[in-house]
Amino acid sequence: MDTTGSFLMPPAQSTYAGDVDALFNFILIAGLIIFVIVIATTVFFSMKYRRKGMATKTSGTDHNLGLEILWTAIPTALIVIVFIWTFRSYIKMSVVPGDAIEIKVTAQKWFWTFDYAEGANSVNELVIPVNQPIKLLMSSQDVIHSFFIPNFRAKMDVLPNRYSITWFEATSTGTYDLFCTEYCGKGHSEMLGSVRVVSEEEYKKWIDEGSDPGKGLTLEEFGRKLYVKKACNTCHTTDGSKGVGPTFKGVFGREEIMEDGTPITVEENYIRESILEPKAHIVAGFQPVMPTYQGLLKDREIDAIIAYLKTMKAE
Repeated sequence: MDTTGSFLMPPAQSTYAGDVDALFNFILIAGLIIFVIVIATTVFFSMKYRRKGMATKTSGTDHNLGLEILWTAIPTALIVIVFIWTFRSYIKMSVVPGDAIEIKVTAQKWFWTFDYAEGANSVNELVIPVNQPIKLLMSSQDVIHSFFIPNFRAKMDVLPNRYSITWFEATSTGTYDLFCTEYCGKGHSEMLGSVRVVSEEEYKKWIDEGSDPGKGLTLEEFGRKLYVKKACNTCHTTDGSKGVGPTFKGVFGREEIMEDGTPITVEENYIRESILEPKAHIVAGFQPVMPTYQGLLKDREIDAIIAYLKTMKAE
């Protein structure tokens, strides 16, 4: 297991990451060797025959069977080696182990949602157990995204109207970066997440707690937690500054002007509708880019967000 990484690669933290790195290094080193040979040979002959008229003093030989076989055999051998190595690695990365835990991944502008078979769900944080194969069944609700965990060497495009599948097995606990590597609009650079790898005991505890969200918290405290956990903070600020969406500072009770000129006072029903049907009313000056949270939030979570917004005073 690689815990230090390299200049080109972060530490390898999945079962197949080492294979990917070895293949990458082989291609890189072989390419560098060929590059040096070609450049050195070019410089040598350029210097040797740099004087005008020297071309007439070169050998008249125009055919060398041994040399032609050599420069054909070496690239062919390298291509065959890379093909076989790549194919074996591709099969290993494509065939999901039978005992893998399946997690549903939904991508949308601009966050990741993870749904677990036990009923728990999370946004922008994938929680998994260490030393256990994980199968991700992924789809997009809008445009093409790309799921990438550098430490695991796991990358797969996430497409609308179809499923894509990838898998990996983390080899050590810790928190690792998750990126979208397909440009998906204005908020692409903010479509960041994390993968938290925990022990089997911690994972079971997290799953149990996720099935009963907000336990032991007041609605306001739970709503404050959801503001970050459900990625509301990627579009809505709390300090009054303008974001992708209207600021939450002083939002409750505020009169907003819609794009059609209709004034609407922000209250409980409006907030709930904005969460579940965000395109029903669009505030003037903002784009209709907010995704629906239909099916992603339970009633208590919506109540908690409303309670939290009530605490966002203008002053």
